[in-house]
Amino acid sequence: MSRLKTADRPYDIVLFGATGFVGELTAQYLAAHAPDGLRWAVAGRDGEKLRRLRDRLAAAADTAADVGVLLADVSDPDSLRELAGHARVVATTVGPYVRYGDALVAACADAGTDYLDLTGEPEFVDLAYVRHDTRARETGARLVHACGFDSVPHDLGVYFTVRQLPEGVPLRVDGFVRVGATFSGGTFASALGQFARGRALRAAALERRRHEPRLVGRRVVTPTGAPRFAGEVGAWALPLPTVDAQIVRRSAKALDRYGPDFRYRHYAAVRRLPVAVGGVAAVGALVAAAQVPPARRWLSGRLAPGEGPSAERRAKSWFSVRFVGEGGGRQVFTEVAGGDPGYDETAKMFAEAALCLALDALPPTAGQVTTAVAMGDALTERLRAAGIGFRVAAAR
Repeated sequence: MSRLKTADRPYDIVLFGATGFVGELTAQYLAAHAPDGLRWAVAGRDGEKLRRLRDRLAAAADTAADVGVLLADVSDPDSLRELAGHARVVATTVGPYVRYGDALVAACADAGTDYLDLTGEPEFVDLAYVRHDTRARETGARLVHACGFDSVPHDLGVYFTVRQLPEGVPLRVDGFVRVGATFSGGTFASALGQFARGRALRAAALERRRHEPRLVGRRVVTPTGAPRFAGEVGAWALPLPTVDAQIVRRSAKALDRYGPDFRYRHYAAVRRLPVAVGGVAAVGALVAAAQVPPARRWLSGRLAPGEGPSAERRAKSWFSVRFVGEGGGRQVFTEVAGGDPGYDETAKMFAEAALCLALDALPPTAGQVTTAVAMGDALTERLRAAGIGFRVAAAR
């Protein structure tokens, strides 16, 4: 299906799950920053909540008065197909995605509708690839996962770093993540789910490998690495087993600019050794607790999806991802940095990604693609203009 055939749909962007915590922040961002003429709507299963949200948006920004309201429910595939047929781009905050996301991906892939989400769940991404990538390629739909703090700063940060290095040579990039913020309820729920579904996660990864074409003539690896003191950033580096490195690997496989032999390692950066040791112990305890259903249910109740901190607390939050890249005799130090990663900046990244897919001139892609592959330079520039820093700190 040509993308031109979606141009006459009622909406450029539909935000599904708009009444949740991050969903409402995303809606507020769109209301404040959407260009004149953008046709967009909020969607979910509770019409009254959606109409109250639209009223709040209209009170804050006159341009939001014409925001549409659409009803859809993850338990009703027909409603999701209708939703996908009304939009050029569907952006969904409804997770955990491994439980609630598949039917909407299927609907978008079948309708030729671009799809974005905030998942940090490798199992869901792998299953979506196996089930829906082929159909999305047939219809022209772009399926873009992990469009928030998972994994935009890391994916675009590596892309930005690679572009500072020579072409056609082996490249090595290490990423070091520092965060001063509270995890979102959705992120916490996704993490607990992954810890409890280790066998299913591995099975989904194996199934993906069976379907995914092999890379020919190039090499891309993302080894876990080992804990170490990283003198290049002056911190203890702890391997970070999040979806981010997998997203980076897929970008590197798809783009020749990453060179003939590319390696990326992903770390949490911790200044003090006792904190690093305590962090490892805490993650180990969380993994163990997630295996016990009563403990998992108790932990899930501590920070439920849709809940989040106050604006004052978010205003004090921050993130910094530093990258060290080298190749061809050159070394560069880069940084992607911004404010509250779990909520405000995630909403900003998510909204800008939706605007980017809907409005910008982009490379011709289809199927399951990453932010770097689908939107690379265009989304990077959008985020810089929106206040997220991409900078070269040093080079030699």
